[in-house]
Amino acid sequence: MSSSYRSNVHIFVHIQFLFRNGYYSNFAADLIWTDNKMKTEIQPQDSNRAEAFRLWMSSPMPMVTLVKTMDVHRLVKISRKSGIKFTTLMCWCIGKTASQVEEFFTLPEGGRLFRYDRLAINVIVQNSKGGINSCDIPFTEDLQQFNRDYLKLTATVANECKSTFLEDHMVIGTSAMIQTELDCIVNQYTDLFCNPMVMWGKYRKSLFKTTLPVSFQFHHVQMDGGQGARFLDELQKEMSKLED
Repeated sequence: MSSSYRSNVHIFVHIQFLFRNGYYSNFAADLIWTDNKMKTEIQPQDSNRAEAFRLWMSSPMPMVTLVKTMDVHRLVKISRKSGIKFTTLMCWCIGKTASQVEEFFTLPEGGRLFRYDRLAINVIVQNSKGGINSCDIPFTEDLQQFNRDYLKLTATVANECKSTFLEDHMVIGTSAMIQTELDCIVNQYTDLFCNPMVMWGKYRKSLFKTTLPVSFQFHHVQMDGGQGARFLDELQKEMSKLED
């Protein structure tokens, strides 16, 4: 084993320790950009988010929440036919739509701006001890592979009662509170988690349609309201064209 390889392994383990124990450091982040080539710092003034960064990076509440009622009849139908969970289909459609929106690959963190080259979907998992844990699932355009990853990773988290994180992915948070019909969900804000969140409750069935209010929360530096609204429009289109 070369000394360079041993050094990189040591650095990666050190970074994992820092993030998982809450000791965020600029030094550790710099090493992630250099070694993994999946997370890169960009200069705000050289990006198309320069003005947004200037206006909103230091805002005490920079998060924006939009709500749209979605037609999820097709997802419910496909879930019943395929056996894939409705929540899994929602998460895949979110990842698929986000992968086509440039703004999702940029995220403000710690007063700096970062560029990612891959996405992940975060889900909250009920663990075997009755508590909850967090689970990051890498997004892939292959729905069947995403479903396999979803089932495997969430089962592991549930059994081991340990959260899993993909620090080299731009993570889209989700929260599915499917026991209750909810009109809107607004998450709390912390500068330790600036990631976008997509949240929903129980879908509503009527004689001719099935609907679901979906709340989308995002950092104003990452995108503007118009871009967030277009994401919701495109998410509806993705749901409607999903194939059996």
